[in-house]
Amino acid sequence: MAYKYKEVANTLRHQIQNGQYEPGELMPDQNQIAKNFNTTRITVHKALQLLMVEGMVYSKRGSGTYVRKDYVPNQHSDNFGKVSPIDKPFGATMTNQGKTVTSKVLELSARIPTKDEADKLIIQPTEPVYVIRRVRYVNGKIFAYEHTIMPTAITTLTEDILEKSIYGHLQQEGLSIEGTHRIVHADKADHTDVDTGIAKKIGEPVLVINQLSYLDDGQPFEISESRFPYQTSRLTADITL
Repeated sequence: MAYKYKEVANTLRHQIQNGQYEPGELMPDQNQIAKNFNTTRITVHKALQLLMVEGMVYSKRGSGTYVRKDYVPNQHSDNFGKVSPIDKPFGATMTNQGKTVTSKVLELSARIPTKDEADKLIIQPTEPVYVIRRVRYVNGKIFAYEHTIMPTAITTLTEDILEKSIYGHLQQEGLSIEGTHRIVHADKADHTDVDTGIAKKIGEPVLVINQLSYLDDGQPFEISESRFPYQTSRLTADITL
């Protein structure tokens, strides 16, 4: 299926590649782009988010969307716009195939989203979201602590599902995961890290991954933060130049 937001993203991508919008340049606002493409502002928002995931543009609150200053136009690059392996949101179960992945569910509740959550998930401020907290284990050893916010309209979740694989459940529901915007950084362990076993003491280093993930129709379905013990955490990325 050819989604409208992908058509908009493809056209904007080509315009940036062709130099119609220069690195660092402010792009038209979303209402103007929607008018140009005879579509809705939500569709444009999804298209721009896709370009953000690809590292082509960035959004500045209160100012607009800009082409990244470090972007170098290259119309002949076959790799441009592809999500690198480190950014693919496979989940713990998929990335640890052949191993036993289990979960300890700490929380499964629902509430009204914060303004920031509603904006990122492109939902109404009155639409409820799941609050999910769980500790993941691989072959019986602590792998990560996950804190996830997900719209309840996406799917129905139970503790039984959370003890297994959320992404596997989404696929069984016929939902296809398109990509993710991921930020990886280091942090100092807090009380939650110690309580969940991610760290032995407060202040110890932990690896943190924050991500916003999307379905293939452009709908964001997950805001999550995963925290990993520094002793067993390693990121590997294959980079093609």
